[in-house]
Amino acid sequence: MRTIIRYEDVDGVPRNRSGNLEKVVAALESAGIEFIGTPDDGPGIRIHARKD
Repeated sequence: MRTIIRYEDVDGVPRNRSGNLEKVVAALESAGIEFIGTPDDGPGIRIHARKD
């Protein structure tokens, strides 16, 4: 939880420690979240139905 809070407090892409950012991204993508755009140009998400 502290890692997520720390990431939310940062503007832009947060520093990555121990691969935590990749782990968070993988967990969200497996739940149906698609990241679109880039951090500098139109960042956002699309939400898809989860495929079980």
